[in-house]
Amino acid sequence: MKTISIISALTLSAMLFTGCGSTSSEGSSKNSSDIYATLEVSEPQSNTGSELPDTSSGDIDIDLTQMDSNMIYAQVADMVNNSDDYMGKKVKVTGQFSYYQETDGREFFAVLVNDATACCSQGIEFVLPGEHKYPDDYPSVGTNITVIGDFNYYKEDDYYTYVQLLNAEMEVDKSLSWN
Repeated sequence: MKTISIISALTLSAMLFTGCGSTSSEGSSKNSSDIYATLEVSEPQSNTGSELPDTSSGDIDIDLTQMDSNMIYAQVADMVNNSDDYMGKKVKVTGQFSYYQETDGREFFAVLVNDATACCSQGIEFVLPGEHKYPDDYPSVGTNITVIGDFNYYKEDDYYTYVQLLNAEMEVDKSLSWN
């Protein structure tokens, strides 16, 4: 199991014990431990200088930037639980840039978004086209970014669902940074 999965499991455990989320019993019958997923990128790539596509023409299937933080949390949970329904859809998300490197050298790049109370962050990993190197071609961790990419997922160990945005484009907002 990846270290990022362990971190996600700890985050989920903390979320479950702190009461993050709705107390309503209506709606989904899914187990709350299934709503959080981590992501993996096998070959990191970047396109930090490009402008994002114009979303006013309807090119984006799921625009998380137009949702409040609770809706984003619910939408990402649904994307993990019902991944087949989202395959290939164009997704747009804004959040904080995150980076992680495994001991075997694999690198992971993600955009992290928080819920309304900022206790329960969720990450969507992304893969940018082209050849790029971290940290030279990426922003600082915590920098606000917007990512648009094609939704993809896969399972690992027949249990963990990993979601990612492929063919992603990233725009760095240098005016909003957590550093």
